Amino acid sequence: MKYIVVLGDGMADWPIDELGGKTPLSYAKTPTMDQMAAVSEIGLAHTIPEGMSPGSDTANLAVIGYNPRKYYTGRSPLEALSIGVDMKETDVAIRCNIVTLSEEEEEYEKKTVIDHSSGEISTEDAAVLLDAVRTELEDDIYKFYVGTSYRHLLIWDKGEVQSLTPPHDILGRAIGEYLPADEMLKSLMKKSYDILKDHPINVERRAKGLNPANSCWFWGAGTKPILSSFEEKTGKKGVMVSAVDLLKGIAVGAGMTNIIVEGANGGLHTNYEGKAMAAVKAVTEDGFDFAYIHVEAPDEMGHQGSVERKVKAIEFLDEKVIKVVKEEMEKRGEDVRILVLPDHPTPIAMRTHTSDPIPYMLYDSTEDLGSGRLYTEAEAKDGGILIEEGYKLIDHFLQID
Repeated sequence: MKYIVVLGDGMADWPIDELGGKTPLSYAKTPTMDQMAAVSEIGLAHTIPEGMSPGSDTANLAVIGYNPRKYYTGRSPLEALSIGVDMKETDVAIRCNIVTLSEEEEEYEKKTVIDHSSGEISTEDAAVLLDAVRTELEDDIYKFYVGTSYRHLLIWDKGEVQSLTPPHDILGRAIGEYLPADEMLKSLMKKSYDILKDHPINVERRAKGLNPANSCWFWGAGTKPILSSFEEKTGKKGVMVSAVDLLKGIAVGAGMTNIIVEGANGGLHTNYEGKAMAAVKAVTEDGFDFAYIHVEAPDEMGHQGSVERKVKAIEFLDEKVIKVVKEEMEKRGEDVRILVLPDHPTPIAMRTHTSDPIPYMLYDSTEDLGSGRLYTEAEAKDGGILIEEGYKLIDHFLQID
């Protein structure tokens, strides 16, 4: 038996008037998921422990089977693992988004967060901008590292873990009350704006009608992570297929193999089929038992507040990932269990994450699990299955007693 997780980041949502009271998941045309759901187990799972922040970090740790209360030390340290930064015990890692702030206000504190992703800026352009920041601001205490797209890293030598606000939580709001309490971190952010606002790349972006990537934004601070081996814990040799440094970092910490897919970028127009085929190849040809396919697009569209694009992201997930995985495994005559789920909801109405339980669909090619339901938030709730400790779902999926 082979095991494949297909995770649509932030896919779950709330009913939307524009969709006739349906969620994007229930509204989207998903013929493959509909076919699978009829013979699958449909249920709910709490991936966010009570009192913890509903982030992709805590949620994906839970989905992979790590209790966030035990293993979570912060988001950015996991991304540091992916980038290859060898953190010291005394280091603090901090996510460094390159964001779009409004430019009308003279005072930095009065600016608002327009776009947490600077229009899903390319890694190539972001690297040039971060290099400009590094040249002016980096020293022996604060060091910047390039990640993917808008997601980058600051390492603070002998730093202190700070309470920092994610930019996607305050879209459209004035930033003053959400800036770091630490004066040096605040100063670095303000100086980054002065460095970036008139950078040639941003002059060009404005001319093209794109959001300028005009400021660094710090959040997600934490200390060096220590995860146990996924293979030792589950007996399964696993791979991660993701464009996002956070997921790659979790994989590094868990001793899983990262597969890099050309054209996978974490956006709406990513290489979906390439990710699906990479996972299939890993479990059918390369000696792996388990593959985790992470697709970021539904979450990004939720943060953008785009109903149409979130629906499209879910339809792409169905057509270009789930259908491909299912048909390729059938073609190769391989028995497979497929777990389809989000890590957390990212409701369009909120444009950020919530702690609501997530709907999951567990499909087994060798038996009818017989729910007779569609895979939607409402049907999952009505099904009566609720896994209170979401990190235990993986054992159920992997058939571990």
